[in-house]
Amino acid sequence: MHSKTKHIDKVLLFTVISLLVLGLVIFLSASLGLLARDGVKLGSVAFNQIFFGIFLGGIACIIFANIPYRFLGAYSVWLYGLGIILTFAVLIPGIGLEFNGAKRWIMVGPVSFQPSEFLKIGYVLFLAMWFSSFKSKIQTFSFGLFPFLVISGLAALPLVLQPDMDTILIMLSAGSVMYLVAGAKKTHILILLMIGLIGAGSVIAIKPYVLERITTFLNPAENSLTSGYQIQQSLIAIGSGNLFGRGFGQSIQKFNYLPEPISDSIFAVASEEFGFLGAIVIIALFFTLFIRGVQLSGRSLDTFGGLVMLGIVIMITSQSFLNIASMLGLFPLSGLPLLFISKGGTALFFTLFAVGIIFNISRYQQKI
Repeated sequence: MHSKTKHIDKVLLFTVISLLVLGLVIFLSASLGLLARDGVKLGSVAFNQIFFGIFLGGIACIIFANIPYRFLGAYSVWLYGLGIILTFAVLIPGIGLEFNGAKRWIMVGPVSFQPSEFLKIGYVLFLAMWFSSFKSKIQTFSFGLFPFLVISGLAALPLVLQPDMDTILIMLSAGSVMYLVAGAKKTHILILLMIGLIGAGSVIAIKPYVLERITTFLNPAENSLTSGYQIQQSLIAIGSGNLFGRGFGQSIQKFNYLPEPISDSIFAVASEEFGFLGAIVIIALFFTLFIRGVQLSGRSLDTFGGLVMLGIVIMITSQSFLNIASMLGLFPLSGLPLLFISKGGTALFFTLFAVGIIFNISRYQQKI
C-alpha cells in the first residue's frame, strides 16, 4: 500500500536537530581558540555560521521539506548545469577567491561561498533523474555506464582544475553507489573500479600534495613539525580528552596548536572537551543518519526519490566520516569540514538545503 505520510520521519528529524544543536555548542567553544590568533574576527565568524548557516539554511530546509521532490527532478538538469557553471566561475580572475593555493570560492559582496556544495546537490538530482528515467536500460553501455561517466566527468572537471580532489572523492562515491543500486551491470562496475584505480594513480602522480598526504598518513611522526603537524596535534587533543573530556571551553589544543580548530580539526577539539563519550555521540549521530537514510531510500515511493535520498545521505555521512577518520589518523588528511559542526555558513546552508530534500522524500513512503 502506498501513501504520503503526514510528517517528516521522526528519527531523521531528531538526528539532524541533535547534530545542529551539538554542532553549534562545539563550534562556539572551538571558536574561543580564535581569540588567541591575530587578525581573526570571532564575531564575524560566529555571525556567518549562525545567520547564513543555521538561520537561512533552516529556512531553506523548511521550504524544500514542503516542496514535492519530484518538482526538483523536473529541473535537475538545469540545477546540475548551473552547478558546473558556478564551479567553473571560481577560476575567473576577479570572481574566484584563492586561499591556501586553491580557488574554490566566489565572493558575493562580503560573503564567500563554495559553488561545489551546490554542484553536489545538482549532481545527485540529475543522476537520480537519469537512472530513474532509463532504469530498464541501465545495464546497457549507452544508457548506463557511458552517461554515468559523462555526467560524473563533467562535474569533476572544474573540481580538478581548482583543485578539490576531496569533493570529487565524496561526489563520485555517492554517484557510484547510486549507479550500483540503480541496477548497474557487474562488468560495468568492474570497468568503473579499474577507471577509478587508474584515476587515483594519475592524481597521486600529477598532484604532489596528494602524495605528500599519503606519505604523512603512512608515517606521521617523520614530519611532525611540517606536514605531520596537524595530525600530531589532533591526536594529542583527542588523547588528552580521556573518557569524559576536559569540559566545555576547556580545550588547550585549540589555542595556537591545532591549525584549524573551527574547521578541519573541530572533531579533535570536541574530543578533547567532551572526551571519548562525546566523540562516540557524534559518530553515533552520523551513523544513525546513514542507517535511517538507507532504510528510507529503500521504502521510497519511486526510484528517483530513493536514489536522491541515498545519494544525499552518502555524501553527508561519507564526508563526515572521512573528516573524523583523518583526525584519528585512520585516513590521509582530507581538508573536508565536519558537516553541521565545522566553520562554513554557506556549506551549512547547502547541507540544510539538501536535508530539506530528504525530509520531503521521507514523507512519501511505502507502508510496511
